[in-house]
Amino acid sequence: MALAVIVGAGAGVGSVVFRWCIETFTHLFSGHADYAASPGTGNPHAPWLGPYFVLLAPVLGGLLYGPLVNRFAKEARGHGVPEVMLAVAQRGGRISPKVALVKTLASALTIGSGGSVGREGPIVQIGSALGSTLGRVTKVTEGRMRLLVACGAAAGIAATFNAPLAGVFFAMELILGTFSAEAFGATVLASVTASVIGRAAFGDAVFLRLPDFHVDHLAQYGLFALLGIVAAAVGVGFSRFLYLIEDACDWIWRGPEWLRPAVGGVALGLVLLALPEMYGVGYPVLQKATHGGYAVGFLLLLLVGKMLATSLTIGIGGSGGVFAPSLFIGAMLGSVYGAGVHNLLPQSAGAVGAYALIGMGAVFAGAARAPITAVVILFELTGEYSIILPLMLAIVLATATSRLLTHDTIYTLKLRRRGIDLEGPASGAQIGSQRVGTVMEPLPSPLPASTTLADAADLLSLSGHGALPVIDDAGAYVGIVTAQAVAEALAEQPEAAPTLVGQLAEPPASVAADQPLSQALRTLISAAGTGVPVLDSAHGTPVGWLSHQSALRAVHASA
Repeated sequence: MALAVIVGAGAGVGSVVFRWCIETFTHLFSGHADYAASPGTGNPHAPWLGPYFVLLAPVLGGLLYGPLVNRFAKEARGHGVPEVMLAVAQRGGRISPKVALVKTLASALTIGSGGSVGREGPIVQIGSALGSTLGRVTKVTEGRMRLLVACGAAAGIAATFNAPLAGVFFAMELILGTFSAEAFGATVLASVTASVIGRAAFGDAVFLRLPDFHVDHLAQYGLFALLGIVAAAVGVGFSRFLYLIEDACDWIWRGPEWLRPAVGGVALGLVLLALPEMYGVGYPVLQKATHGGYAVGFLLLLLVGKMLATSLTIGIGGSGGVFAPSLFIGAMLGSVYGAGVHNLLPQSAGAVGAYALIGMGAVFAGAARAPITAVVILFELTGEYSIILPLMLAIVLATATSRLLTHDTIYTLKLRRRGIDLEGPASGAQIGSQRVGTVMEPLPSPLPASTTLADAADLLSLSGHGALPVIDDAGAYVGIVTAQAVAEALAEQPEAAPTLVGQLAEPPASVAADQPLSQALRTLISAAGTGVPVLDSAHGTPVGWLSHQSALRAVHASA
């Protein structure tokens, strides 16, 4: 808990430094605190260039951060979150400490020189690197190391968005991929600590002034549901387009990697000249759109422009997140959708701004499939409880639709394209690719469901497994019973306690004989007892037993 507080404080300070760097570089390259707030104007530092300075800003920025990333930390390139997910899933939470410094400078230079990316992905990687570094210094266990990395991610999101709850759920939903009381407590401490520091530096107000949300008519729930489905398709489309542009940049570029951002900055500069609203993160443009400040045609142009500008920034080697761009795209989509339904159903459609807010959460959920984070962050940004019901409806539908459309998210797709499956074995791992059926043990003698608890206790004490399969009177498999469950039942009041094994049998998470061992290990680690039954894929009947010892024997077999 003390380490979580230290990580939270470090990430909070890191967030302050990072935002200061962004503001400094933005003012240096554009002459404005946020050029997206006054698009099309000239740079006061070079008034003779007029608005054409945007042709040079990305090139100069690329000349600075390109060599920096290529020389010191190549993992700082891109949007950052996939690298953190990989470190937690397959590298024991180990992240190089230099990533924090390089990511801070590279992302600030990218955004300050016009890169159309977000600051949330970088601060997640920065906070996670701080957590990993502290874990190494204090020599914590691998499990604690992963938790400290998640604390850094939670703290980064909390300080950046002034959204402590969103930081917690982002860390558990996307970084850890699991929920536990310990993880929740630690990430809350880190998130609260970072939020306190962030609020001391930036104030208590949210950084986006979004319109008030209200539902005017029950028919709007149907419209919000449809928006959720449409938003999922747009979120998935954004993911595909992002990597399509990255592939195109890889195919075109044949020079040294350190020079790629500068040369690619010419193309980005042309986009910024045509659509200066794409300069930097673009929160002023997003805010204006949610208040109905743009015509429908221009909203569509902003939507497509953001997809192109963000994809190009990442494709040429820039450093920045895709969280904020997905919110931006969602706001544009929601505004267009809201204007359309308002024209079709003026009596029941309600305010356009409501659809913009729902679109923000739904597109992010469609792209990242993090529904809890999407709900919580929009709630914290708006402070409106009335948004919860329609937001939950749209986001759940967006998540489900996204899952039907694609197996990957915007984060996991980057790793899969590199041949990395977060649910599979790490590259070169001794345990992973083997099939469960090749390493499993013979199935222990099952217990009939009519066995008394006293007899079951004797049999479990002799089995050495800590759990045994249970069959009913017809010989059909019904689940397993653990020594812990039997011991707890025997300790209860006699009149209230179960008396037969069948009353305690529960089906465990399934492990199939043709399943990769790396996937089965996740089930084995979380299972009660020392093993789990292995089921036949065709009939669902137990054919063997997977224990920790049998999994380790796979190492000897492959040696």
